[in-house]
Amino acid sequence: MLGMSNVSPSASGTPMAASPLTRAVLEIDDYSAGLGWDQPARLFALVDTARLRAQEPGLAAQLGLDDSESTATLTPVEQDEIPATTPLDEFLGTVAWPDAVVGCALTVERLMLPPSAETAVPQGLNESQLAKWVAEHPDRQEVRMTVAVLRDGARESALRLREKDSATEVLTGSTLVPGLAEALAATFEA
Repeated sequence: MLGMSNVSPSASGTPMAASPLTRAVLEIDDYSAGLGWDQPARLFALVDTARLRAQEPGLAAQLGLDDSESTATLTPVEQDEIPATTPLDEFLGTVAWPDAVVGCALTVERLMLPPSAETAVPQGLNESQLAKWVAEHPDRQEVRMTVAVLRDGARESALRLREKDSATEVLTGSTLVPGLAEALAATFEA
C-alpha cells in the first residue's frame, strides 16, 4: 500500500496492517519513534515468531513473545550497533545472516529535498559538499526511513517526517526507498 497509513491502531497503539512485513516495519518505526530523533542507524533481523518460540523458548520469553499475546508472525530483533565511522553501504556489505533469519530491516535518518529542489543542485560538488548544501537548503526535510526485506524478495518501507512526527502520518509502501531495499536484499545473497 502506497500513501498515507490510515490503518486503525491496535490495542498496543501500533497500527494494524495487512501483511506481517508491513506490521514489522511499523513496529520498528514505532520503536524508533519512541527513542526520539537524531539516532544512529539500527539494523534488525526478522525472525519467524512461531519458529523462534519453538526453537528458542528462552529467547522468545526474554523478548516477551508469549503464545497467548503475540499475533505477530515476524519478530524484529535489534542487532549490535552499526559503527558510526563505517559508511552504511560498506557495513551492509559485511553482513551475512544465519538461515533462521527470514528477513532484515534497517532504520536510518536522512535529510531529503523535495523534487522541485533537484534542478537547483549545483554541479560538481563532492559528497561532503553536497551533504552540506542539502543541510543548509531551506526546503530540507528530516526523515526516518525504515526499510525491510525478506529472503523471498518481499519489501516494505515506512517514512516518517520529523515535522509530521505522528504514527498517523507515516507513509508506507514497498517502493519508497528502492536503493536501500536493494542493499538489504544483497545481505542475503552471500
